[in-house]
This record gives sequence, structure tokens and C-alpha cells, in this order.
Amino acid sequence: MYKGFSRILALHNVEKLQLNVSNLRCNILCARKLKPAGIGYILVRTKKHDRNPSALFVPVPVKPNSDDINIGEEFTGRLKKQDLLKILNKFYQKPEIRVLASENGLDDQLLHQAFLSFRRHCLEHDLPPDLHITISDILQGAGHVDDLFPYFLRHARRAFPHLDCLEDLKKISDLRTPANWYPEARSMDRKIIFHAGPTNSGKTYHAMERFLKSKSGVYCGPLKLLATEIYHKSNKSGTPCDLVTGEERRHASLYNTLINGTDDNDIETSDVEPYLLEETELTPSGHVACTVEMTSLNNKYEVAIIDEIQMIGDRGRGWAWTRAILGLQADEIHLCGEAGAINLIEEICNTTGEVMEVRSYKRLTQLKVEDTALGSLDNVQPGDCIVCFNKNDIYSVSRAIEQRGHEVAVIYGSLPPGTKLAQANKFNDPESSCKVMVATDAIGLGINLSIRRIIFYSLIKPVINEDGEKEMDVISISQALQIAGRAGRYGSAWETGHVTSYRPEDLATLKTLLSQPPEPVTQAGLHPTSEQMELYAYHLPHATLSSLMDIFVHLCTVDDSLYFMCNTEGFKFLAEMIQHVPLPLRARYVFCCAPINNKLPFVCATFLKMVRQYSRNEPITRNWLSGTVEWPLPSPRTILDLVHLESVFDVLELYLWLSYRFPDMFPDVKLVRDMETELDAIIQQGIFQITRLLRNSEQMIRDEDSGFAIGHGSKRVNKMLAGQSMGEEKGKLSELLVARGLITPQMLKKLQQELSTDKKIDRTKKNRNRRK
Repeated sequence: MYKGFSRILALHNVEKLQLNVSNLRCNILCARKLKPAGIGYILVRTKKHDRNPSALFVPVPVKPNSDDINIGEEFTGRLKKQDLLKILNKFYQKPEIRVLASENGLDDQLLHQAFLSFRRHCLEHDLPPDLHITISDILQGAGHVDDLFPYFLRHARRAFPHLDCLEDLKKISDLRTPANWYPEARSMDRKIIFHAGPTNSGKTYHAMERFLKSKSGVYCGPLKLLATEIYHKSNKSGTPCDLVTGEERRHASLYNTLINGTDDNDIETSDVEPYLLEETELTPSGHVACTVEMTSLNNKYEVAIIDEIQMIGDRGRGWAWTRAILGLQADEIHLCGEAGAINLIEEICNTTGEVMEVRSYKRLTQLKVEDTALGSLDNVQPGDCIVCFNKNDIYSVSRAIEQRGHEVAVIYGSLPPGTKLAQANKFNDPESSCKVMVATDAIGLGINLSIRRIIFYSLIKPVINEDGEKEMDVISISQALQIAGRAGRYGSAWETGHVTSYRPEDLATLKTLLSQPPEPVTQAGLHPTSEQMELYAYHLPHATLSSLMDIFVHLCTVDDSLYFMCNTEGFKFLAEMIQHVPLPLRARYVFCCAPINNKLPFVCATFLKMVRQYSRNEPITRNWLSGTVEWPLPSPRTILDLVHLESVFDVLELYLWLSYRFPDMFPDVKLVRDMETELDAIIQQGIFQITRLLRNSEQMIRDEDSGFAIGHGSKRVNKMLAGQSMGEEKGKLSELLVARGLITPQMLKKLQQELSTDKKIDRTKKNRNRRK
């Protein structure tokens, strides 16, 4: 059998036990050294932590010094355990002890745990001479039980070393006044202008007019596609503008090279080869278009645009918008977004001493909610876009529409940007035979589409709650308005937009959602910085990065009338994955910030390989990467092949992201970008032939007659085609292990082969025994 299978099985069983055990404690500190006595705290991982920070810690055993000789016993004689137990219990029951403990940072919960540890230590080990003599004096009437407190406190601080630095930790994680983190911005007299309006109202257009006329400026957008669009628009209008995203740097001087031989009308969505910004050779332009996380707070600008400002309330990324609005050094800051964020931004401006001007806009084209639902895919018309909220519906709906004689364009979130643009071009082209689109809510931002009617296939969408858990819920008012607003784009062939639902029973709910204003955004996101994590690590040198993050989140003080702590589950997932790899703290922090979908086992496994390679100080080259992803890759034959290609593309994007953080260790940027361009073209061909891939997947299911072969491949396809979520916690253990990335498909196949061999051997032995 596979050597690690018993450990994998144990992990699976532990996860099952966690569902039934409310307070399962697991030591996530110093996993490599396994020396809890030198750590001082074990994190309690529960579904939802107690608001009391003390719930995060339990005492670890305090081991006696092996060199100590029991001198106290020689002076005063042996202590009876029964007498010792009475003295200790009397000590704990005194109210004065609770007061003294509280003054030294031990609340009732920590006091109880510390006392249990202290009592166990006293009963099971030889006592230090001073403590032994003190207890003997108390038993003889020459001392008072309160005299035990200094020894108890000494033990408690060994069991909970964070007690010595708790006040420092609280000061480091005091997030009540984030505006003060940016003194350069506070020293400026900034003008804040809020452009408020729905989709297709021209709010960003008016902000861009000021941007293009300024001497210097920065555009901060939520998506790479939006930043790229602004890059093209600015350079096309004669305003030199650089592009900066997590995976790419493109200089304004290369714009003419990019458009050489390209029709100007196709620039915004053309799939052009990206050129890298060589900082040693090119001077940065006065204007830059970037994704909001990449916003530079060190440069001064005349004008800044922060797009989709309502995303400041996003549970995962909201911190980036908060950072931008508080820290940008710009004379004018133009905020573009929904009116629901106006009150929050006004309150934030009050903390910075700035005044905000609001400019409201109305939709430029009419949007009509139809009185009847679509009801059947037979009623699909040219210009329709059916919006689904999971890939399984994308697959089934697109195939059903093509079976009715319509060519379909497909867009969903995990597709490469070039493939999304190619599908958008096909749908927008008046000369194209493709007149219908099937898409996820990925069309809500970043892609200009000529849509006549939006059809909501469902109103139920997976959402992430405050605890980082996935739930199914009705889409929000903001999401409904954002998606529906894509119909009837100003200047397109359909200047009157229509919207309806697929199911008749959803239509009333959809009308209710679209009749209301966007929900108010009440809080802005915050996130710990690398500097704060370094200070925490200084005080808690043995803690893992994951536990440091947990402790920070639970000790931090936030003004919850304005701010909230963003979800850190993704960060902690990566921190725990690479904890066993030796890395400097700063590098570890950067790796944990990598934009990874932790639901994709192949991406996570490759990420771990990259981190290990980095830790050995071995460059991650193009050849290494090619061997890891088995490059070159063939064209997809089934949906599973296509999903794998998308995962490989994510790996290439990850390489490029890391290359700008660790340029010496990820040197082959241009070569990997060539791989990315080639893979994008392969995926585009797969999407153009998505119906054939679905047919091949079904044929594979019919052709399979071996139970082991079905185990990983075709059953997953069958699940997708049946409309089930691949992320559900149902199914065989083998499927769960693969889905969670605990084993690879190759390992599963080997296990199945070995199990089959073992069964044959067992049968042979049984037959021999019977003959005997």
C-alpha cells in the first residue's frame, strides 16, 4: 500500500470527528520541532471562536528542570499528596487570588486553566526548593496560603508566555484609527468627489475625463481587465499611461508597438502580447492604471480614481479599497460606485478631516423588467445572456441551447482573460453567427458586452459568510442591479435593456430586488500588514504564521461603527500548508498573500512545490515549471481536460505574480508568459468546442466498464453533468481525498491498483487454505 495512506485516512477521520466534537484542540504551533514546552500556547480551532481572546490559548505542560535536586524534601521532609491537594484547592477558592490574577492578565478562563496546570505539576513532579519549603511552612502554620501566589504566577507565565507581552500585542493590533497610518496623505488637502450611479450611468466616464486632462494620475480598479481597458483608452487618447497588475507591468512607450498593425477599434479587447516594464531602462509615466491591491501609496498624483468603491465592504478584498482611500497622495480622489457607499465614505472622511462632494448620475438607457419569465430555452432570442451561478449550469445550459441551433458564447470566472475577451468579441461582433451568451456573474465587471436581455437562470448563489464558510443564499440587491444593468449598454445595438428570470417562480423575487436601491455599505475592510505580523513574531517567536494571524484577529481593536476585519481564512490556509517549509517570515507572508483558489488541488500542490524549491534556494525556471505541469499540453478532449487546463493557467499566473515579488528566484518571466499565451489559445479552442467536450465526457462515462477507472474521472464528470456541486461533502472517500488535495489522481490510481492486487492475493490465499 501507499506509505502515506494511513496518515491521509487519519486526517479524513479527524475531519469527520470535528463535526461532532465542539472544542477540538489542535496544536498548530511549531509543527516541525514538536516542542510544546518551548512554545507556551496551543490554538483552539473551533467553528467560531469565542470573542474572549483567552479562548485562543490553553496551557501546555511545564516540564521540570531535570538538573534540579529535591533539596526541599531534605530540609522539611516529604509532603503528602493529600495535604498538598487541600492547600492548592484552598488557594484557588480564595476571592483575593482571582483579583490578583486579574491584575496580572489572568481572567477567569485563563486562571482556571493555569491552576489546573499548576496543580498537576505540583502533584506529579518534584517541587522547586523554594515552593516546597513555602508549602511546608503553610502546613505547619508558619505561612499563609496567599504566599503561593508568586509561585503560581511564575508557573502561569511559563504556561502562557504571551502574558508577559499581552499589552504590547494589543497596542500593535489597535486598529481603531487607520487614518493615522498614512501621515503623508493626512498632511495633504485632498478633494474627495463621489460619482454615484447605477451600471451604465457614465460615472466612470466623467471621472476619466478629469484623469486624462491631469498632469499625473492613477486609476485603481477591481479587475485586471478594467485596468487594461483604461491603459488602452489613456494611451489611445494621447495620455501616456503604464499598466501595473499583480502579474504584469506594461509601459506606456510600448503602446504603439502593441497596436502596430491592429485596428484601433479592436484595441480595448484585442489579445495582444504583453510587454514587461524594464524599470532600469524605462521611466514610469505620469499616469498608471492598476488593480486596487497594487496601488502605490508612495507616489504623488494630481488625480486618482478608485473604481467600484462599494467593494470597500467586501469580506475578502475590502481592505484594498480602504487602504487606497485613506493612503493615496492625490490632490483629487474620484470615487466611482453605488450610492449605497456614500454614507460610509462620508463618515470615513470625517475621521480624516476631509469634505466629500457627491455627483449623482442616472442610467443612460432604459431597463425594463419583463412580466413573463423565459420558461424554456426554446424562447431564447438573439442578444440574450443567461446568467448562471455555477459551472454545472453553464455546461448544461450552453449545450441545451446549441442543441436548439444557436451558437453560444461562454464566459465564467476561471477562464483566462484572453479567452473571456475572445468570447466577448464573438458575441459583440455584428457579423458573427453567435448571438447568445451563457455566463456567470463574471460579466458584472470588466467586460463590455452588447446584451439585449439578461436572463437569471437562478437567483441562488454561493456566498461566503463572516466566518469564511460557503452558504447558498439569494443574490443581494447590489448583485442583481449590477448584473441586470449589463443589458442595454449605451452606444450599442440594444439601447433598451430587458431583464427576466428563467423560472416563473423567481420573477416576483427578481422584481423586488431590482425595485430597491442598493443596500447601504456600513463597514470598510481592514487587514493586518506584514509589519504588524513581524512585530507579533518578535514577541511570539515560536508561533506559526497562521496562529499569529488568528491571535492578531482576536486581540485587535476595531472601530466596528466604521470598520471590520477582512476574512483571513485563505491566508491561514496557505500558512498552514507551507508551515513545515523553512522560510524567512517576510517571504512566508508574501507567499501566503498569493492569489490562489484553495479549492483546486493541482494549483495548491504546485504552489507547495514552488515554495519548497524557493526554500532550497533553487530558482524556479521555465524548465522546472514545464516538467511540473507536463508541458506541452494537448488540446482538451473532455470537460475534465478543460478544467485541468484552467488550473494550469492559474499556475502560470501564480508564477508571474511571484516573479514580481521574488525576481531572482522566478527569472523566466517572458518564457512563462509565452506559455501562458499559448495555453490561453488552447483553452479558447476548448471553449469554442464546449459542446463537443461535453459529448465526449458523456461518451467516456458510457464506455467505462471498470469500477476503478470510474473512481476519479468519469464519476466527477457524471456529477457535473448531473448538476451537482463538486465541492459537496458527499461521495466516496477516494473522491473526497482527491477533491481536498490530500492525494493526487495519480496516487489514487496507484492505490486502486494496489488494492486490486491485494484483493487478488487474498483470494489466492483463501483458495489455497480451502484446498488444504
